[in-house]
Amino acid sequence: MSRYFVTGGAGFIGSNLVDRLLANGHFVTAYDNFSTGRRPFIELALAAPNFKLIEGDTLDLSALAGAIKGHDMVFHLAANADVRFGADHPRRDLEQNTIATHNVLEAMRTTGVKRIAFSSTGSVYGEPDVFPTPEGCSFPVQTSLYAASKLACEGMISAYSAAFGFRAVIFRFVSILGERYSHGHVFDFYRQLSADPTQIHVLGDGLQRKSYLYVQDCIDGILTAIDCAEQPVNLFNLGAEEYCKVNDSLDWICAKLGVDPKRHYAGGSRGWIGDSPFIFLDTARIRALGWRAKLSIRKGVERTVDYLRKNAWLFSEHRIVQRS
Repeated sequence: MSRYFVTGGAGFIGSNLVDRLLANGHFVTAYDNFSTGRRPFIELALAAPNFKLIEGDTLDLSALAGAIKGHDMVFHLAANADVRFGADHPRRDLEQNTIATHNVLEAMRTTGVKRIAFSSTGSVYGEPDVFPTPEGCSFPVQTSLYAASKLACEGMISAYSAAFGFRAVIFRFVSILGERYSHGHVFDFYRQLSADPTQIHVLGDGLQRKSYLYVQDCIDGILTAIDCAEQPVNLFNLGAEEYCKVNDSLDWICAKLGVDPKRHYAGGSRGWIGDSPFIFLDTARIRALGWRAKLSIRKGVERTVDYLRKNAWLFSEHRIVQRS
């Protein structure tokens, strides 16, 4: 039985990972400041004897080091999820992503923990010329503060691996969908249509092309990669082998809800400053390890709608956040 430490363990992806690790018989500590995490997400975990919750902030290095000590591996998923409004709060990505990751690495170094899995983002590729985009693609100029901060995190993780003998697995995610999803385009569209099913406002022109991944397929990919990682730094794209237009996703949501709203488009090819109009990742590297996404993007969207229907409490508690 391994001892795993999960930052952001009460969040969307983190809580699903916690449940899976517990089901596999491991000891798990979730570390979360509950800025975006939700206590109901870890309700099942709290009943497990091999689970521990620590309410803490990754910006508190002393508390973080005390909590990490004694674990075999860190899954670092905590981050600023406020992607869309990054330009309104320029320091937030630096603090909650880059400085927080440095704190995690320092806490690991001082307590002798040598393994880390990190959630980066496919947005680090900016607006590439190659699709699907492989891990070896050269980086363009960064246009997103969120992506720039994540790329800085990748650099520090690589440097710590070289300097201190860490073994790292870095995942560049597309946007994730599924149970416990509490922000992003499906959430926003569902909330608008619940309030007024006759009309909807869409950022950009609706023609943005995006790839999405169901959360349980994401967890499968994470666990597959950490079991097979052999290099000091192991880098994997994690996404579906397909993409859709934002309009396609909206069509599926409307069909699921039985509505036909008038669509109002903000215009332009981007939803917000730093939004890439086309994200589609080459996943050949992780697929070579035997992983495949089991659920289509449409099914992932539909399952997310089903989850939101059953969990209206998320909307009463909603704080505006946006994930990669």
